[in-house]
Amino acid sequence: MPKKSIQLAERRERLIAQAAEQRLTLAQNMVRWRVPLARVDQGLAALRYIKHHPAWIFGVGAVFAALRPGRTIKWLRFGWLSWRSLHHLRSKK
Repeated sequence: MPKKSIQLAERRERLIAQAAEQRLTLAQNMVRWRVPLARVDQGLAALRYIKHHPAWIFGVGAVFAALRPGRTIKWLRFGWLSWRSLHHLRSKK
């Protein structure tokens, strides 16, 4: 075998071993992120569900208003101010 081919084969073997080691290290580092990333994924799925079913927001709000009318006024005021602030910030762009 020519010297160049031998060098390429050896380099290829080193690179394959290095990639395997990096995959193992990455897998070990990702273990601690599994649960937090699963929670983020669940949160995003919930947001997608709410986005596709907006009537739930109004239903929950109606139940909340019926159970706690005093708190509802506070939350409506907070929501209104938040919405106005967000709208104002977006209009400045």
